[in-house]
Amino acid sequence: MAKAKTVYACTECGAQYPKWAGKCDSCGAWNTLAEEVVAAAPTSKRTAARAAGGVAGATVALGTVTSSDTPRWRTGLDEFDFVLGGGIVPGSMVLVGGEPGIGKSTLLLQVAARLEAAGQPTLYVSGEESALQVRLRADRLAEDASAVSLLTETSLETILATAAQPVGNGRKVNCLIIDSIQTVHTELLEGAPGNVGQVRECAARLMRFAKDTSTTVFVIGHVTKGGGIAGPKTLEHIVDTVLYFEGDGTLDHRVLRATKNRFGSVDEIGVFRMVGAGLIPVENPSALFLGDRRDVASGSAVCALMEGTRPVLVEVQALAAKAGFGTPQRVANGIDSRRLALLLAVLDKRGGFSCAQLDVFCNIVGGMRVQEPSVDLAIVAALASSVVDRPLPAQAIFLGELGLGGEVRPVSQVERRLAEAAKLGMTTAYLSDRALPRRAPGDMRLIGVRTLTEVLQRTVGKDAA
Repeated sequence: MAKAKTVYACTECGAQYPKWAGKCDSCGAWNTLAEEVVAAAPTSKRTAARAAGGVAGATVALGTVTSSDTPRWRTGLDEFDFVLGGGIVPGSMVLVGGEPGIGKSTLLLQVAARLEAAGQPTLYVSGEESALQVRLRADRLAEDASAVSLLTETSLETILATAAQPVGNGRKVNCLIIDSIQTVHTELLEGAPGNVGQVRECAARLMRFAKDTSTTVFVIGHVTKGGGIAGPKTLEHIVDTVLYFEGDGTLDHRVLRATKNRFGSVDEIGVFRMVGAGLIPVENPSALFLGDRRDVASGSAVCALMEGTRPVLVEVQALAAKAGFGTPQRVANGIDSRRLALLLAVLDKRGGFSCAQLDVFCNIVGGMRVQEPSVDLAIVAALASSVVDRPLPAQAIFLGELGLGGEVRPVSQVERRLAEAAKLGMTTAYLSDRALPRRAPGDMRLIGVRTLTEVLQRTVGKDAA
């Protein structure tokens, strides 16, 4: 029998080392080497002879390959189908990541119930909860999940053997849900479930099973403190689609975001509301994020983001208050703190609003995370409004990227952003004069600006600074 050996594998790139080190020499990441127990390859003469020679594969000309439009499976959860690109692709593998308690198991149990009702046999494998715990969750859902086949197992070999056999009324399993990948282990490797080797090998074998049998595989993955899915980074490279389930535990809405999708566009989002009967899709996310914006105070501005192909209106809130300690605070929620520091410097140098002696707090309402620069103009307008304590126009929207010279730069897909804003009752839009569309949606008034100073003069006053 081959002896096992211990190596240290990088969770980012998969490089292996005989001993632990603080830095991975392959990718340059720090503190990413994890201990992994692997079995040595057998060295029998038969195995060596098999490895020395191989069987040549048949090749085909690329032009002779014909494509067949395989119909997608729709679950009826419109937001879930939208994020996947129009529905579930048979034979694909989807990784769903999120923090503990965010609702990953609830979402996929609802998906399993809807697929089973639509005639797609589904096997739900739970490695963390007992059958009674899964039944108690299913009883709370609005969907009837009583027909879903359940297996409480952590051995990958048993899971694959069960999924290959007919279930229920002798029907083939079309959808396999694993909850979660960190609890599954294979007998081919030593080591506890959840380590680098076990997660990588189990994911690779599940992917092969999905492609060989045309079974759709959903895999739940936990998120680390850094926000990434636990396990090796190669886990996200193996699967076809990566979905992140995000949200604040104190709020009742959740955001499903696609960061990788081989069958659709990335960065699409779907919004759900968590209720007692499960997760309910939100048809109009903009109305949800702006629903409580009634009495507009100073430091509030509205911006339109592009989440994939969908425009979403969000409210930016800023508060500048007198610092109570020697060093002023800079707190950013929903945006990069370094981006906030950059915008504060531009506001001071180009706009004449100094926040050097003020505590600055910036928040994106609703727990949204903003990465695109189109929110820059809304942030600086909200900051200037809070400094002088003068509200911005109530039904105005701010679109623009801010350069270090104080210039307002255009953003992409302006027409779609403005159309979404007009739909929600916005009457005025401040944007770069180089991005003015030929025709404004509805009765919206478009104000083209070139510099930050011009924006501040039109909103908080010429002499406010």
